[in-house]
Amino acid sequence: MQIHDLPYPDPGLPDARSGPRFLLWLGRNQLGGQFKSLCWGLLHFLSVASLPYGVGFAVQAVVEGSGSRLALAGGLILLLGAALALGDTMLHRTAVTNWITAAARVQQLLARRTATLGAALTRRVAAGEVVAVSTGDVEKIGWFVEALSRFAAAALTVVVVCVGLVIYQPALGIVVAVGMPVLALAVLPLLPRATRRADQQREKAGRATELASDTVAGLRVLRGIGGEELFLDRYRRASQEVRSAAVRSARMWSLISAVQVLLPGLLLIAVVWYGIELARQGRITVGELVTVYSAVMILNYPLRHFEEIAMAYSFSRPSAQRAARVLSLERVTEPGGLRAAEAPAGDLYDPVTGLLAPAGRLTAVVCGDPDLAGRLADRLGGHPTEGDTGTGSGAGTGSGSDSRSGTGAGCASGTGSDSESDSESDSESDSESDSESDSGSGSGSGPGKPTTPVTALPSVLLGGVPLDELPLDAARTAVLVQDKDPVLLSGTLAELLDVPSSGSVRPEEALAAAQCADVLDALSQASLDDDPMNARITERGRSLSGGQRQRLALARSLVTDPEALVLDEPTSAVDSHTEARIAEGLRALRSGRTTVVLTSSPLLLDRADRVVLVHEGTVAAVGEHRELVLTEPRYRAVVTRETDEEAASAAPSRDAGTSLRAEPGIGDAGIEELTEIEETA
Repeated sequence: MQIHDLPYPDPGLPDARSGPRFLLWLGRNQLGGQFKSLCWGLLHFLSVASLPYGVGFAVQAVVEGSGSRLALAGGLILLLGAALALGDTMLHRTAVTNWITAAARVQQLLARRTATLGAALTRRVAAGEVVAVSTGDVEKIGWFVEALSRFAAAALTVVVVCVGLVIYQPALGIVVAVGMPVLALAVLPLLPRATRRADQQREKAGRATELASDTVAGLRVLRGIGGEELFLDRYRRASQEVRSAAVRSARMWSLISAVQVLLPGLLLIAVVWYGIELARQGRITVGELVTVYSAVMILNYPLRHFEEIAMAYSFSRPSAQRAARVLSLERVTEPGGLRAAEAPAGDLYDPVTGLLAPAGRLTAVVCGDPDLAGRLADRLGGHPTEGDTGTGSGAGTGSGSDSRSGTGAGCASGTGSDSESDSESDSESDSESDSESDSGSGSGSGPGKPTTPVTALPSVLLGGVPLDELPLDAARTAVLVQDKDPVLLSGTLAELLDVPSSGSVRPEEALAAAQCADVLDALSQASLDDDPMNARITERGRSLSGGQRQRLALARSLVTDPEALVLDEPTSAVDSHTEARIAEGLRALRSGRTTVVLTSSPLLLDRADRVVLVHEGTVAAVGEHRELVLTEPRYRAVVTRETDEEAASAAPSRDAGTSLRAEPGIGDAGIEELTEIEETA
């Protein structure tokens, strides 16, 4: 595989049982590139190692006054120089190719896994970890794959040179042959400690990065509550811990480098001292002494690759472990599906909760638990996960609740407390930290720990067809889920709205229904040609307010125009007047299409064709908003945020309102007026 042939038609099925197995799998899938790099590396290193023989031959020719032998030595040195240049050039070319192709293979695997898992990924792995794996970790993995062939070439060169010296000059060659393995293996006792310290540094750096990301993401909230200094102090402490860990790691690697300089120097002194004694006795010539001396000097170059491969492995092993965690995640349902790739139509029904969303109607769902609403939205979209019993009675909420409570301020706070405890963990033994690193439990994330398999719950039905029996693409085309925290990708507004769609809804219609007029005005001012569609939106829409981001995300979902659209709190960040207009626009634009809105907003609920109350994982009541407000206390408590005391005091008035309905002078108009007064209160 060459760089211009990327991407891979099929990156393969990785061995994700562990980090080392994943690295081995990568190496096996690049044997062709590794063999090319090995061959060119041998040419390069052997040319370098053969130069001392040419120099020694030339020195001996000068001592003996032989012009022909001197010319022959010059030609030999010239030939070795050309081979050295060619080998170095091609070695660099093939090594970089191995690096880039290995990194590209890992990125393709991660992208494929991310697309397959969909919304389930962020419930099982932190989004920051996925980003770290696909960026910095990929480069470290590619570094090890690239350095492997160069190390093999260097090791073979050391063996060949030692054997050659024993044959060329046995007296000195034996000294070199005995000393070289000692030099190569001398740093092995130091490598475990250096690796553990490097792992600790990366772990602390990751926590500091997460804390910084959470702080930046929640900066507006922090300013509102005056928590900037608190989080800044936490980041200072985390940053200092990273610095201390980096210094401790650098000390070990500097010690390894010092050993790599000291021991070859001692071997060189021994060779020169012994060689001079042999030359004085007449047992070797001056040219032979120069050859052996130069060979020992030159061997320091391939020996450096022993240190490099140790560093590459120590850095790539935890990176490969993190990549293997992500790649080992599987969907509960088979992505290929059991039915033909034809999107069904009809009612949307969840057999677990009993929720029914009739085809072509706007159904509003009220849940007292926001986490339950989020998991229900994911289920309706055909994204079940292991242990997804959170839509039931609340047992085993597991990964669903963890993923939602582990973001935002909660995650930042958790990172801060972790950083405080890290100062105590610095005094722990390196062996303990090594076991934590190897087990993958240091970060406390779910994928690093063994999980107990749980039987998947029954699939949601669309038109009587289970979504988990459809191919993944068909299921995602049929049902689109917009969660409560939608992400806006950077780019122009036209690119944001350029999504796979039915073509029935134009971007202008979707923007109007989502009440994005003020957003378009703001984008027009930032556009060079006053066209809001060409205005650039920054990463995650950070230049926009929360309400503006939410409305643009809603417009994007409306443009898609799926058979069934599931919206989780689509108007939680907008004011009531805008929310009322959005409710009207949504109802009009989605007329005749199945729409499910999970919300507790009275403005949206009042405009829904059907309202469903889900209590403790099951449907508890079905009706219209105004009817449920009067007759269902649990519904009223969620929608009006009514306390028990307020419910008790308001009960007589509601009873009076019910009796008034029966009196001849009070009609539906009067009851509606009383209801509006109650809602306003």
